[in-house]
Amino acid sequence: MATAAPPSPARTRPGPVRSTARLPGLRHVGPQWYAAVMGTAIVASAGAALPLPAAARPVLVAVWTVSALLLLAVASARAGHWLHHRDQARAHLLDPAVAPFYGCAAMAPLAVAAGALSVGRDVLGSAAVPVAAALFAVGSALAVTVAVAVPYLLVVRHRPAPGTATPVWLLPLVAPMVAAAVGPLLALHLPDGEGRRTLLAASLGLFGMSLLATLVLVPLVFARLVHHGPLPLALTPSLFLVLGPLGQSTTAAGHLAGAAQVPYGDALAVLYGVPVLGFALMWLALAGAMVVRAVRRGLPFTLSWWAFTFPVGTCVTGAAGLAHGTDLSAFAAVAAVLYALLVTAWAVTAFRTVRAVLSGALLRAPRPAPGAPSPTTARTT
Repeated sequence: MATAAPPSPARTRPGPVRSTARLPGLRHVGPQWYAAVMGTAIVASAGAALPLPAAARPVLVAVWTVSALLLLAVASARAGHWLHHRDQARAHLLDPAVAPFYGCAAMAPLAVAAGALSVGRDVLGSAAVPVAAALFAVGSALAVTVAVAVPYLLVVRHRPAPGTATPVWLLPLVAPMVAAAVGPLLALHLPDGEGRRTLLAASLGLFGMSLLATLVLVPLVFARLVHHGPLPLALTPSLFLVLGPLGQSTTAAGHLAGAAQVPYGDALAVLYGVPVLGFALMWLALAGAMVVRAVRRGLPFTLSWWAFTFPVGTCVTGAAGLAHGTDLSAFAAVAAVLYALLVTAWAVTAFRTVRAVLSGALLRAPRPAPGAPSPTTARTT
């Protein structure tokens, strides 16, 4: 009997390596990783807004430097994710639980830009303003894009069920407000003229874009809590995200008033900022009580813990601005207490994040939180 010929090398040669097998550690690096950049950068920016001792300056510079390096690292990882795992990247966009985190991709360069204009000068020197301008341009373009694209996806593709609104939906909507707070800082470095006025007008437009969208969404979030009970444990830290548009808008109002120098600008910033900060403190107490409840029930560590940092930091800068505008020590005390909370939350979250990265826990496929929407449960068309 004749024996079959051995298979030719062409048939035994392995096929092309699929993208999912290349750089597997990047497959589950989603846009939520930018939250670590934001939370680190705000520690430096908020510290620069406070009358801290001169000895604290090198520490703030070091923290900002870490945030800038984190931005480069996360942006590189996300580029690799899109290059080698496009299927997963598309799945993230179609997942109503992940897509809103693209707002973090817009806010991260803006947060680093704000720090570059304060403590970053000690590292960048005369390049601080051009670097901040470049980051502002990128972040603002992304902010406007995600503020439109993510709600569009929620309406057209995600179609979440009634009563499923979470504070995570605020992330793409607050991004323009972060740009509105950074724009006036850059305007101060422009000569008086049409360019400066245009930047201030654009910042004011971004302010309104974010503020009105937030006023639409926050009632949905509160109604979801009242009618459907507390969020799943893993999502509980996201309640702190409501502080973001509150603190950031207070900060932006102060920056706009300082840069525009219009009649009664400072008074209007105070009239806006004081009641908004009051609501922020009320929400902080409510969210804090929910977190304590979740801790007692076994709150797991996830990247959502970074929600304890940046939103609180915006309240620090907002309170510091009000302290300057009113010359009241009460606001300075509020800013100091909130900054202590921010530094504590950042230290704990950063430590837990590093430990989880080293163990590989944060590089594996995440388990969906009970009750959280997912691509399989979201209604699509």
